[in-house]
Amino acid sequence: MQVELLSWSQKNGWDKKSALTNAGLVIYFAGKAIAEADKQRQQLQGFYPQAHVLGCSTGGEICGPEVMDGSMVAAAVHLSKTPIRTASTYVTNAAESLSAGQKLATALHAPDLRYIFLLSDGVNVNGSDLVRGIYDVVDEQVIVTGGLAGDGADFKHTLVSLDGAPKEKLIAAVGFYGDAIQIGYGSVGGWNPFGPERQITKSRGNILYELDGRPALDLYKEYLGEDAANLPGSALFFPLSIKPAQQSEHNMVRTALGIDEKEKTMTFAGDVPEGYTAQLMRGDFNNLVDGAIQAAALASSTLPNNALALLVSCIGRKLLLGQSISDETEAVADVFEYKIPTIGFYSYGEICHQQFTGKCSLHNQTMTVTVLHEK
Repeated sequence: MQVELLSWSQKNGWDKKSALTNAGLVIYFAGKAIAEADKQRQQLQGFYPQAHVLGCSTGGEICGPEVMDGSMVAAAVHLSKTPIRTASTYVTNAAESLSAGQKLATALHAPDLRYIFLLSDGVNVNGSDLVRGIYDVVDEQVIVTGGLAGDGADFKHTLVSLDGAPKEKLIAAVGFYGDAIQIGYGSVGGWNPFGPERQITKSRGNILYELDGRPALDLYKEYLGEDAANLPGSALFFPLSIKPAQQSEHNMVRTALGIDEKEKTMTFAGDVPEGYTAQLMRGDFNNLVDGAIQAAALASSTLPNNALALLVSCIGRKLLLGQSISDETEAVADVFEYKIPTIGFYSYGEICHQQFTGKCSLHNQTMTVTVLHEK
């Protein structure tokens, strides 16, 4: 396995000339305006004529220990022992997420499928249903990681591309096959719960209607106080932790993507099932950075040569950490001893296996790290 990293910025253009011309796969992440213009993606395709090119728009780009905005970062990969296959599908709305996952998985399914890297539209998809649809088709032993595309902090239009111009409402993936490919992964948050635990008494899919029998939006606003005026954007600073029962340790975090003032509902990036326990959370600087360290450590119990690390962190973490956002990417680089080529992006949702259950699910407000190498 050979890996080459490139980055492009308005100030400097491409940071170096491409050399790995036999790369079979290029993964890129780009600021929304750069992705939309499509010039740099076309250049990547020219640099690597044999490669499938997969990428998305972001809430910020990661290259090694650095965090950038309005740039493009890319990893070109030559796999000497691992076949790959790509697939894509469109959705018109979130209700089609389950069937979209099934379609993607059907296109990629094979007895020797080991890993799927997935990039999805970030505002028209229920990430939980998307993952569920994939595992309706593939074996539970297949590892799936990836994320939902971003649009800065605007939550309006996100873009995904596979071997062509970036499009809205697109979901795309690449499958890796055979025993040579090795995958490490970790996904950790670092947010602190506050306020009482409440029961989700009415919901449908990713739409939350009631907590403890009260309109969800009204209750949420009570806790946010002055910050409620900036919803749904301010919800990034106060995600919701959900779990099957009060005694369960297996919590997931959900970020609100939108609100309905008339219906008093909140729409989240993934499912918020009835009967689950819910609790508000808020960020702590040190805990968020520690979470990134833990995710990197889980993904890289050994530090292989010729690896690639893919980081998917949440836009909410970026907004909360502000000017100190590179602290979490530098912490990950420290865990890797600066030996592993690393790119990533700030997302509207992270897809990874849950550390307690071992099952894949959608996460919000986490740092998710995937390390790929060939043995």
